Amino acid sequence: MPSHSLRYAVNCSLLFAELPLLQRPAAAKEAGFDAIELWWPFASAVPDDAEVEAFERAVRDAGVRLVGLNFAAGDMPGGDRGLVSWPARAAEFRDNIAVTLGIGDRLGCRAFNALYGNRVDGVDPAEQDDVAAENLALAARAADVFGGTVLVEPVSGADRYPLLTAADAVDVITRVEGESGVTNVRLLADLYHLAVNGDDVDKAIATYGERVGHVQIADAPGRGEPGTGTLPLDRELADLQAAGYDGWVGLEYKPSTTTTESLGWVPRGRRGTAD
Repeated sequence: MPSHSLRYAVNCSLLFAELPLLQRPAAAKEAGFDAIELWWPFASAVPDDAEVEAFERAVRDAGVRLVGLNFAAGDMPGGDRGLVSWPARAAEFRDNIAVTLGIGDRLGCRAFNALYGNRVDGVDPAEQDDVAAENLALAARAADVFGGTVLVEPVSGADRYPLLTAADAVDVITRVEGESGVTNVRLLADLYHLAVNGDDVDKAIATYGERVGHVQIADAPGRGEPGTGTLPLDRELADLQAAGYDGWVGLEYKPSTTTTESLGWVPRGRRGTAD
């Protein structure tokens, strides 16, 4: 039995991927989960109203709570990892802020992941970082209106993504706080990404645990469900909880079998909002 009491949320961008996207919230509920998270679920940064309404209806009808949502991040299958630091797409990201936060406000979501973006050929990295700081501050001010938090995430598997460790992300957050005065930008601690990137996860939790706004897990190697690799995820989650984290833990892994079979390790008491 896990040594922590944190609750798990299903990442419906990776889990239940055998189903159409709008059917996945109901599948998560059928599996006993009360909460889900998603990457940006639309093809464009500013989808039409009908698409947004269909998505929101699917979540509401399923009876689950949306606890995490990514801002638009570009063409993820094509290798994009966010628009935040991409000067040529700054307007696109800023247009997306209102759409993303509008969905979150209506569905009760308060955690929004702003993927930083890859380094761009021909653009000074310092210029990218300036644009990112401005964009994160804009998003944070808009989210703060209804108690939302903007998240900054270290990511693995993208050679040109500059935030690899918890310290890298916290440096960005500290800059944004210092320049804009916002206080609602926090670290997304994906324990898989941190481990694969060679970060000292125990040290990161001890140093930055109080700055964590959301947590995601997968095992390594392979990014499968916990138990398929060697990461000490249960202990790390217990350490995060001891450091003060009391939020959701997103299951952001690639199932090694069917999604339902891959969830067999999750105790029933960690799937819902009540024991």
